[in-house]
Amino acid sequence: MRKLLLGLDLGSSSVKASLLDADTGKSLISKAFPSQEMPIDSPESGWAEQDPEMWWKYVVQASNFVIKEAQVKKGELHGIGIAYQMHGLVLVDKDQNVLRSSIIWCDSRAVSIGEKAFQTIGEEYCLSHLLNSPGNFTASKLRWVIENQPELAAKIHKMMLPGDFIAMKLTGEILTSETGLSEGIFWDFKKNGISKQVLKNYQIAESWIPEVVPSYSLQGRVNSKASQLTGIEEGVPVSYRAGDQPNNAFSLQVLKPGELATTAGTSGTVYGVCDTPLYDPKSRVNTFVHVNHTEKKPSYGVLLCVNGTGILNSWVKKAMGASKIDYEEMNQYAYSAGIGAGGLTFIPFGNGAERILQNQQLGAHLLGLDLLKHDKRHLMRAAQEGIVSALTFGFRIMKDMGLNLKTVKAGKANMFLSPVFRQAFIHMNQVSLELYDTDGAQGAARGAGIGAGVYGSETEAFQGLQLLETFEPNENFIEPYEEVYSRWHKCLEGIQKMAL
Repeated sequence: MRKLLLGLDLGSSSVKASLLDADTGKSLISKAFPSQEMPIDSPESGWAEQDPEMWWKYVVQASNFVIKEAQVKKGELHGIGIAYQMHGLVLVDKDQNVLRSSIIWCDSRAVSIGEKAFQTIGEEYCLSHLLNSPGNFTASKLRWVIENQPELAAKIHKMMLPGDFIAMKLTGEILTSETGLSEGIFWDFKKNGISKQVLKNYQIAESWIPEVVPSYSLQGRVNSKASQLTGIEEGVPVSYRAGDQPNNAFSLQVLKPGELATTAGTSGTVYGVCDTPLYDPKSRVNTFVHVNHTEKKPSYGVLLCVNGTGILNSWVKKAMGASKIDYEEMNQYAYSAGIGAGGLTFIPFGNGAERILQNQQLGAHLLGLDLLKHDKRHLMRAAQEGIVSALTFGFRIMKDMGLNLKTVKAGKANMFLSPVFRQAFIHMNQVSLELYDTDGAQGAARGAGIGAGVYGSETEAFQGLQLLETFEPNENFIEPYEEVYSRWHKCLEGIQKMAL
């Protein structure tokens, strides 16, 4: 009989399910639903919402598909892991009914609430206890609901992160994790518990916070209702949960101080692990609890995030006629434009408030356009170089914090499929880049194996993880890319001055 693990990865574009053979460490089958991107509702400018029941619908479809295609038999599935889009807010009543659409990660409505709390609670206290400004994170979004929808707030039984909601739908139990509460800015790192100061300042009832469990642990079992819907055998344990960025780092076996992971999907990130609670005084990058954190052996993840990453590349594709060009063709056009895109500069900040800019909403900008010189090749290259420049801006903040940034790991997916993007990334940041055959759903499955006791250690969980390619910087390209970044940074400074 096979020993299988199921990983679920809830993104803002799709839900992906992956079945892992625990003995070989190899993925048997993966499938994402829907085939088109899930919609994001924006009732007002700067708002971003999704219906949690829509997520659940696609969890049901994805789970059914992989269970049936792999012909999973009774007793073969040993654990379920859940990865999810970070910083979202899900609210339910006492009957576990969803009270409103989820306010998701790229929603900017709570920026002013977080800025006010930073002053009210105290900057020194926030940075030393929370390691972050309250910012536009989950706690601030919950405060927005309390202030603006008091009748709805009166019905709140529990607040959750998106992954907590999926676990609730599978098991009927409402739980959360330390890493989840830290990403929501509910966690006091000095006291290693829920922040009483944040709850008091935001007038959040402590009873709204679910019971806290470790990322690797038994977190309930699939109930009969969920089993009938998903095709998952009743009684299978949910044994891992984590936000997408800690989980992405985990999926790449980034678990020790000094190790780094990066992603370049809808948003772009770099995530570095450390064993001391580092923070950026301006809270432009953020520190959270990592998945393998314990009180005796602390582990923290420092996260930089650029909202306007793959979403900019997708916008360019649509602007060029999405049905007439694919991403591989775009990458070829971008490559032919040459380093620097002929002097064209793209500022990619057009997807909500950017934390690396201290929650400014600058929008996206195209600068230096020469109507007699530039064409689609330059536009496509400028977009990719602009995204990498934004990541580099955050990367240098992380260096200033004291992180040792030499080798970065990524899955061979999304924008890391582009030679232009890879070349710009390794030369602007002067790092080695390792690309692996993995993704968030596979990582969640491996985490489930640890939590369910299928694996005896983290090392054992990563048998079968395959390194595909390694890229090293070429000295000849470092100076040209530094010129690209310098021009980009000067353009950013000019736009910021205009916005004041």
